Amino acid sequence: MELAYIPSPSRGVIHLGPIPLRGYAFCIIIGVFVAVWLGNKRWLARGGRAGTVADIAVWAVPFGLVGGRLYHVITDYELYFSEGRDWVDAFKIWEGGLGIWGAIALGAVGAWIGCRRRGIPLPAYADAIAPGIALAQAIGRWGNWFNQELYGKETDLPWAVHITSSLDGRVPGHYHPTFLYESLWCVGVALLVIWADRRFQLGHGRAFALYVAAYCAGRFWIEYLRVDDAHHILGLRLNNWTALVVFVLAVVYLVLSAKKRPGRETVVEPGADDPATDGSEADGDAEDGAKAESPEATADDGKADGADDGKADGADDVKNPAESDSESKAESKSESESAGKKS
Repeated sequence: MELAYIPSPSRGVIHLGPIPLRGYAFCIIIGVFVAVWLGNKRWLARGGRAGTVADIAVWAVPFGLVGGRLYHVITDYELYFSEGRDWVDAFKIWEGGLGIWGAIALGAVGAWIGCRRRGIPLPAYADAIAPGIALAQAIGRWGNWFNQELYGKETDLPWAVHITSSLDGRVPGHYHPTFLYESLWCVGVALLVIWADRRFQLGHGRAFALYVAAYCAGRFWIEYLRVDDAHHILGLRLNNWTALVVFVLAVVYLVLSAKKRPGRETVVEPGADDPATDGSEADGDAEDGAKAESPEATADDGKADGADDGKADGADDVKNPAESDSESKAESKSESESAGKKS
C-alpha cells in the first residue's frame, strides 16, 4: 500500500477552443522569462544597461531550442527514423525532447551573435545569465511531469511519481521522480552560483563555468537513475559520458581562467556608464537641428539689423519740411538786412 506519491496529470494539454495549451511548452516559456528577468538584474548590477539581456536572448533562445531539439533527435534517432516511425515527429517539439547539451551549445552561438552586435564580451554575458539558466532548467523539468517522461527506477518511496500512461512502452507504476531531483538540483546550482559570484567576484566566464560543472555533477547521478532507453558506451549512458567530459572541461576553464585573468571585468558594456541615453541622444539631435537652422536665423537677423540701420540713416538724411521753410525765411531776412546797411 502506497502511503503517498506524486500523482501524474491525467493529460498534458488542454484546449482553448481550437488552440492547444501544453504544459510542457508553458514550463519552457516560464523558464525563459525567469532567466531573462534574473539575468537582467545581474547585468545591471555588473554595470550593464537595462534591456540588453533580453535583446541578446532574442538570438540565444531560438538557437537554443533548435540546438536542444537537434541533440535529442540525433542521439535518439530511432524514435523518428526507424521502421514504423514518422520522421515528421522530429519537429513536434511540444511533445518533449530537448537535450540541454545541444541547447546550451547552440544557444551560446546565438548569444555570441547578439553580443557581437552590441560589442559585449560573451563571457561577461554568460556570467550574468548563468543562475537564470539553472532556474529555467528547474522550471522546464516540470514539463516532463506533464508528459509523464524521464522518470527513474521503481521505488516505494513516499515521493515516488505515479505513472499512469502506457504510451511508447511505458509501464504504469511508481518510479523515482528524476525530473523532480533535477529540478531541485538546478535550484541549488543557481543559489550556489549566486553565492560564489558574490563571495569570490567571479568574472570572465567563471560563474558560467561553475554553473556548468555543478549541473554536470548532479546530472551524472540523476542520469544513472533513469530507465528510459538510451545509448550506452562501456556500460554508461551517453549522457553520463557527456556530463563527465563537460564537467572536466568546465573545471579546467575555471582553473586556467582564474590564473590568466583574475577578478571581474570592470566594463561589461561599452558606453553603459556614459550619461548619454536615448533621451539625451534625442536632445543632441535637436541641438544639431538647431545648429543646422542657425545660419538661416543669422541671415534673418542680419536682414533685420540692416533694415533697422537703413531706416535710421534714412531718418537722419530726411529733414522736416517745416524746418526747411524756417531756414529759408531766416536766410532771406538776413540778406535783406545786409542790403539795407550797404545802401
